[in-house]
Amino acid sequence: MIARLAAVTTHPVSPYKNAATNLMRSTILDSLHDLLLERTWSTVNMADVAKAAGISRQTLYKEFGTRKGLAQGYALRLTDAFVSAVDDAVYSNEGDGLRTLYVSFTEFFGRSAKDPLVLSMLTDDPPPDLLRLVTTESGILIEHAAFRLAETFQRSWMRVSQHNADVLGRAVVRLALSYISMPPTNSADVAADMASLLTPFVDKVQGTA
Repeated sequence: MIARLAAVTTHPVSPYKNAATNLMRSTILDSLHDLLLERTWSTVNMADVAKAAGISRQTLYKEFGTRKGLAQGYALRLTDAFVSAVDDAVYSNEGDGLRTLYVSFTEFFGRSAKDPLVLSMLTDDPPPDLLRLVTTESGILIEHAAFRLAETFQRSWMRVSQHNADVLGRAVVRLALSYISMPPTNSADVAADMASLLTPFVDKVQGTA
């Protein structure tokens, strides 16, 4: 009886509500991005972000929970942008694993070097909460990005098995994150080195799906 009642009273979330929520999150994160162009992360509080986004602090806290949650949400969006760049590199360089990886890491370094939240980590006194986000508390970023990358490695011309796609996805993400708090002086050389390091594995597992 309870199960039948639940089935009757439970309604799917409206796609319009999802779209509105996604738009609001984007507006909030865009506002944080703009604030960070003028100030460091340590000087930005939730009230500042809410005001810039044109919402109440209550709405902001409801959406992200805490200041840490806001930073994590921003970092996840940045991670999604990196994953999308890898997707583009995969499909634009069919059959060429070395070029695919080189373009992917080059794009990552380029985006990171310009992002204001990342730049907040490169000050003389980097915020500990941001450093933890890409080190000891980076699990959510790694899992999120690695899962999406693994799907691409399985679906694309690479046709990598699920296990090997998971291994490759995590390796790519972990290598990329390791350079966030200490960026390379010559990103092109490092991108080439990392591509050369991973290409033999890509060649070996390609077509194992």
